[in-house]
Amino acid sequence: MQRRPPSIPCPLRLPLGLFLLWALVGTLDARAADPGVPARDLPSPAPRTVIAALGRVEPLSEEIRIAAAMTGRLAEVMLDEGQPVTRGQVVATLENADHLARVQEAQANVAIAQAALERVINGARPSEREEAAAAVGEAQAHLTRAERELSRQIGLAQKRLGSGQDLDNVGSARDVAQAQLARARARLAVVDSPARADEQARAEAELALAQARLAVARALYEKSFVRSPIDGVVLRRFRRAGEQVTEMGDTPILAVGDLAHLRVRAEVDEADIALLRVGQDAYIQADAYGERRFPGRVGRIGSLMGRKQVLSDDPAERKDTRVLEVLIDLEPGLALPAGLRVNAYIAIPPPD
Repeated sequence: MQRRPPSIPCPLRLPLGLFLLWALVGTLDARAADPGVPARDLPSPAPRTVIAALGRVEPLSEEIRIAAAMTGRLAEVMLDEGQPVTRGQVVATLENADHLARVQEAQANVAIAQAALERVINGARPSEREEAAAAVGEAQAHLTRAERELSRQIGLAQKRLGSGQDLDNVGSARDVAQAQLARARARLAVVDSPARADEQARAEAELALAQARLAVARALYEKSFVRSPIDGVVLRRFRRAGEQVTEMGDTPILAVGDLAHLRVRAEVDEADIALLRVGQDAYIQADAYGERRFPGRVGRIGSLMGRKQVLSDDPAERKDTRVLEVLIDLEPGLALPAGLRVNAYIAIPPPD
C-alpha cells in the first residue's frame, strides 16, 4: 500500500484564539524588523516624574545632645520633654559647693593683692607723713637747743667759768641732735618718695596672678551650669538629679532641637542619584496624615554613599542597597514630630 506524506499544519486548523495570537505576534515581529515602519507607531514608556525615597523628619538644627563639661553629680535638671528652651538658658546644674568656695577664696586673694599694689603706689598714709614731718621738727628743735647750750658753754669756758667736762657733754648732745635730725629727715624722704619700680612691678605681678587664679576658679564654677546652645524644644530627657555624668559625652542630659524649622533626611537609591539637583521641588507624605502633602525643596545632597538607615515595614525590602542622603527643607511653620518616618517624593524636571 502506498503511504501518504505527513500533512503540514495549517493555521486554519488551529483554534481561533491561538491563530489570532500567532497572527498578531507575526505582524509585530514583521513591523519591528521592517525599517520602514515609523518609530512613532511603537509604544514608548511613560517618562518618570518623581524620585521616591524613605526618610525621617528632623529639626533643621538636628538633634543636639547636651552633656556636662565636667564630671560630677547632677544637682538639678530644670526642664522636661516638650518644654521650650532658649539659647544660653541653664537646663541643669551639677553639685558645685566646692567650686563656689574656691571662687570666693580667689576673690579674697585678689582684694589682698589689689590693696598691696595701692599701698606701694600711694606710699605711706597721711598720718604717717604727718608723724614723719613732726619728728623732723622735733629733731630740729633738739638740735637748736643743743647748739645754744654749746654756745653758752663755750662762752663760759672762754671766761674760765665752766668746766671742760660740761663743754664736752654739751658738744656730744649737739652731735646726737644732729644725727636724730638727719634720721628724721631720711624717714620723711622715704615716706614722701614715690614707689620703687621693682616694688610696683612685683605688686602688679602678684595682682595679675591672683586675678588669673580667680578666672580659673570662675571657669570651673561656670562648668557646673549646663546651658542650651540653641533656641528650641527639649526632645528627650536622659538624666535626672542625683545621677553621675562625665565630660566624655557618653552621658547626655537632654536632647534639644529647633522644631520651628524642619527638614527630612531622605535616602535615595543609588540608581536615582544622577537625577538629583539642589533646589528641586519635593513633598512628603506620612501614614499618620493620610494623603496630605507637605511641600519642601532639596537643600543639600550628600557626597558619601552608605547603607540604609530608614527601613519600611515591607519584609521583602532589600536592606543592602546603597543610598545617598538628601536633605529636604520643609516650608516653615509645619508641625511634625521629630523622627517621623515619611515617604519623600522629589520632582524630576522635564528634559530640555
